Amino acid sequence: MNALSDEVLQAAQALARGELIGLPTETVYGLAADALNPTAVNAIFQAKGRPANHPLIVHLADASLVPVFASEVPAFAQRLMTACWPGPLTLIVKRHPGVADAAAGGHATIALRCPSHPVAQAVLRAALSLGVQGVAAPSANVFGSVSPTTAAHVRESFPDLLVLDGGACDVGIESTIVDCSRDVPVLLRPGMLSVSQLSAASGVNVLNAFEASAIKTPAAPGTLASHYAPRARVRLMTIEQIRSHLHTAKLPIALWSRTSVYSLEPQALPDGLLQFQMPSDAAQCAHDLFAQLRTMDALGVQEIWVETPPLGEAWEGVRDRLQRAAA
Repeated sequence: MNALSDEVLQAAQALARGELIGLPTETVYGLAADALNPTAVNAIFQAKGRPANHPLIVHLADASLVPVFASEVPAFAQRLMTACWPGPLTLIVKRHPGVADAAAGGHATIALRCPSHPVAQAVLRAALSLGVQGVAAPSANVFGSVSPTTAAHVRESFPDLLVLDGGACDVGIESTIVDCSRDVPVLLRPGMLSVSQLSAASGVNVLNAFEASAIKTPAAPGTLASHYAPRARVRLMTIEQIRSHLHTAKLPIALWSRTSVYSLEPQALPDGLLQFQMPSDAAQCAHDLFAQLRTMDALGVQEIWVETPPLGEAWEGVRDRLQRAAA
């Protein structure tokens, strides 16, 4: 047995014993426990300092396990699973009463996802062979802080945790969440899958939160106004705002921008302005986002200034995380 398969087995056995592990996925690293073990799930809430009524996402080895948790799966939700699983998409569906109450935060719905990361898949399948039918796994960090995208990030928050190292996460921001518990699908949390892509995959128009304002949507993970925040204050500004505020700013400041601070002639940056280049590609920016926030926060600055992302569907996930970090 090689080292990775040995670690996978250890992780699966830990889950079966009701323990917590650090699990890599393609989005972010998760703090994982058996979704059907209320004691283990409650340990997630306690470790993170997360409110017990804020639901968790249950990760499944494949779509065949959905009926264990879901009482009803609309046809459009089935089509989304077929098109997007395994992958960075979470679907909220109606839940069997009494099943995974703790993971659902006591709500009548459950959030389900099938991750594509090969290590996550190996752990989920090994755990399934030991009777663990689904794994609740919010981001492996203190509640409200910057999400982890490497095993080292997880160990910073939970040094004694068994963490499987699956490398840096490919996507880098949390999964897209679509509410499928109503008559129409509603996007509750943007990610790397756009409304256009989701509508094409589901065969019906997926509404955004603004369009669905009259529809009562269920509680969903990662949708609080303030979330994903480092210790330093995050300010989201246009490059014009950055330029105008820079002369009166209290330095040091970390700046993450796509555009140069100075648009005309080259000038020396003010002492104490620590500038980092933001990728111009949305997917690369999402990949880098949380790690970059951690890097800048570790510099001990009081504020982190971030250039507002461009408009457009491709940037919705990045914009959402930055707006919550700056809230």
